[in-house]
Amino acid sequence: MLPVAPMLPRQWDFLAYDSLLDGDDNSTIVFVKGLNLRPERLSDASRYECVFGWDFTRPRYLITSNALTVAQEIVRCRTPLSVLRRHSAAADDLQPPAKFPVMVSVKARGRGARILPSVTRPTLLPSGGGKREAKHRMCICTMVRNQARFLTEWITYHAHIGVERWFIYDNNSEDSAEHIVRVMEDYNVTRHAWPWVKTQEAGFAHCALRARAACEWVGFMDVDEFLYLPSPELSLHDVLKNYSMGFPHVAELRTVCHTFGPSGHRAPPPDGVTMGYTCRMASPERHKSIIRPEALSPSLINVVHHFHLKDGFQYVNMDRGVMVINHYKYQAWEVFKEKFYRRVATYVADWQDEENVGSKDRAPGLGTKAVEPPDWHSRFCEVKDTGLRDRVLRILANQTTGQVPW
Repeated sequence: MLPVAPMLPRQWDFLAYDSLLDGDDNSTIVFVKGLNLRPERLSDASRYECVFGWDFTRPRYLITSNALTVAQEIVRCRTPLSVLRRHSAAADDLQPPAKFPVMVSVKARGRGARILPSVTRPTLLPSGGGKREAKHRMCICTMVRNQARFLTEWITYHAHIGVERWFIYDNNSEDSAEHIVRVMEDYNVTRHAWPWVKTQEAGFAHCALRARAACEWVGFMDVDEFLYLPSPELSLHDVLKNYSMGFPHVAELRTVCHTFGPSGHRAPPPDGVTMGYTCRMASPERHKSIIRPEALSPSLINVVHHFHLKDGFQYVNMDRGVMVINHYKYQAWEVFKEKFYRRVATYVADWQDEENVGSKDRAPGLGTKAVEPPDWHSRFCEVKDTGLRDRVLRILANQTTGQVPW
């Protein structure tokens, strides 16, 4: 048995940091920093290869494999048969992989190119192929950092309207997020540590792959975003079943976001965001997507709000009378100012940087300093909208006391 190379400190922005084995097409997906590829573009896969081994300083013992797709921070390669057999045998025997499972990295082809440092040993995905019925109709993936205060309300509400499974990717939280997830395990919530900085797109691709075997549809949302179906006659499962049964070529439901403001609050509302924030901007902003994970492009290209799909599949824009997302983006300043710490998306500048200051990701008029404007509590209020608040009071609040369960 070859010795494992010693684990040395790594430069976080030049690193192969996670990987998965996809048994459905015998490929390995490697998540990397340092290739500096353009967003939402396929790169030339012939310029790259994956490298498998135990010690990347000993070329004699390495196995290389051609890249199949390369885009953003994701490289997909054909899995060498010896690597696939090793992991498949371990899974079939219900035993963990060998004591020293193989590591994987990525290398650009050409003279002088070097293998990216790696900290990842690929794990085998559950199979997502075949025509079998999915275990859950609707799941949600999200990425959080220090947002434990919102999780109970967000999970409780969405469970009531039909979400059956949550994948919480924790990006270095220092609050009680891990505890909240443990408390809410009965809701089928799991936490996945995802420490990599500015990797939201890669994290969502990773989550889509993990959810594929268990979920028919997967929504990608933040914990300040709430699905809302204005018609009481329609349920989330009704909407999804309609597309599952009647429109098999539709693989992405793009749902517009209504952006809510502080609604007069100078401090976080005690009964939660759905109860406290009831004033929003008139025009919707952006969209978020619910996708069929089996229909995603092998490149896994996404820009957080939507994914690229395989040929033959298409998206639809959801009618606002059927489904929207209430995005409680501009909350009381105490909460909102935390957005200045760091943005999790790869291609979005941090708000303290003098870069792309006019982006829609930012708050209009704030610039790069976390300084509260005197009129913050009254901003972003053009339309009074109590629809979701009224729905929550009707379906979740105690009818005697009016108290909500969070």
